[in-house]
Amino acid sequence: MNTATQNLAQRETSEIEQKRLALTHLQDAWAEAFHQGVDADCLAQTSLFLALAELVSTYGEEATAKFSENLSAKIRNGEFSVKISRQ
Repeated sequence: MNTATQNLAQRETSEIEQKRLALTHLQDAWAEAFHQGVDADCLAQTSLFLALAELVSTYGEEATAKFSENLSAKIRNGEFSVKISRQ
């Protein structure tokens, strides 16, 4: 494997690791809020708002709107159908 390929592989691994770590932190925060009595629907809607607000802040409204256009198809394809543990 050449240096460029190794660097790309490291970046991809790093991105995957960051996403796993972020998911773990968000699941922990969700479980804590749920344990404290925050309604799951309220958590979901607030999380979506916060995520979209961050994307708009980072990429702008047009890019975020374009990204969001594909969400309904991804939902229908089961890409968000995961089991979330609630402690």
